[in-house]
Amino acid sequence: MNKGMEVTYPYERRHSRWYEKALLALPFHLLVGLLFVLLLPSLERWGWGYWYAMNEVRSNTVLAIALSFVAITLTQRRLLRFPGAHIVSYIVPTVTSVFLVAIALLFFTREGYSRQVLFSGYLLTLTWCFASYFIGIRYRRLKLGVVPFGAAKDLLLAESGDLRMLCSPDLCGVRVDGIVADLRSDELTPEWERFLARCTLCHIPVYHVKQISESITGRVQIEHLAENDFGSLLPSGIYSFFKRCFDIAAIVITSPITIPLMALTAIAVKLDSPGPVLFIQNRVGQGNKDYKIYKFRSMCRDSEKDGAKLAQSDDMRVTRVGKIIRRTRLDELPQFFNVIKGDMSLIGPRPEQRAFVEQFEREIPFYIYRHVVKPGITGWAQVVQGYASDADDTRIKIQHDFYYIKHFSLWLDILIVFKTIKTILTGFGAK
Repeated sequence: MNKGMEVTYPYERRHSRWYEKALLALPFHLLVGLLFVLLLPSLERWGWGYWYAMNEVRSNTVLAIALSFVAITLTQRRLLRFPGAHIVSYIVPTVTSVFLVAIALLFFTREGYSRQVLFSGYLLTLTWCFASYFIGIRYRRLKLGVVPFGAAKDLLLAESGDLRMLCSPDLCGVRVDGIVADLRSDELTPEWERFLARCTLCHIPVYHVKQISESITGRVQIEHLAENDFGSLLPSGIYSFFKRCFDIAAIVITSPITIPLMALTAIAVKLDSPGPVLFIQNRVGQGNKDYKIYKFRSMCRDSEKDGAKLAQSDDMRVTRVGKIIRRTRLDELPQFFNVIKGDMSLIGPRPEQRAFVEQFEREIPFYIYRHVVKPGITGWAQVVQGYASDADDTRIKIQHDFYYIKHFSLWLDILIVFKTIKTILTGFGAK
């Protein structure tokens, strides 16, 4: 037996115990957390043995808290998979949103419940989530061993996770959560390949550098796409249907707020500068088809009479009111009509003008593939990067768009919604 195998076996036993604990972490979190958020408020309100005299009000309240806690836990676990998801920033909005949905369901179904116990369950859920985050933060930081060949060496420049360069095909008893290697590199020797095989046998995940790079940057490299990449970039038809239903429902539910906002914005635009209130322009949507997009006019009249131009920082064409509505994203509200018509979604890649699409298609490989999904009012690239002002920024933006298409899901859309709210409050990326 060679030396590499001898140092791997002790590590295998330690890693297996850690792996088993990781598998048990979610059930443990759910079980102990449910006892914490359910028992304390119920005992305080109804006393010991309340479960023997369970009535409609008590059962509805306990069920609402339990389902809300499970939904919150699963949502936070899903959000942690995406780059830039600093979960502590989303604890309050996640917990609050889920409990508001629970209250709304109880209210509209006219089911009885205890406001005091439900509110106490809400506060205890917040407490549990914050405590779990700060207690377990050191265990969530990914520890990766990097094989020092090919593109894997570039990962050491990233500021995410604990990355340790491996000097030899041996872990030397150090615990890691996975191994990163450029599996397409010609530099991998048979000795390193045997090391990667041993790691796999010991339940130590071996990742291709492309996987880890995407999880750190939130971008999919588009210069070289293999045939299996196109399969992973095909969005789910089932979720597309669900998303369409959600878009319409969200617009209808928020209309009592958005309609007055649109009316006030229209008045402000009209009083600020001469010209129409709405800015109507052809954009390229799903399937590479043109459609007319609606926005509140934020620039001077005839601002593009000399041809289409990308927005720049401190653009002189932007009016006084235009600067405000761009920073707060109020200029995007008329696109709700595009969503109702089916031209757009609330979340997706931002649509471009035909002139830019033709230009970028010549300059950027696989650019046209971003039109496989509907464009959106907000999107992954907008909340992570902001607006693109040139071809280089657009290249990075397309990589973000491809990441969104590849991970097209409810969980990523929820994260984008949270980041959009933050963007609106901070004005990030406005031009």
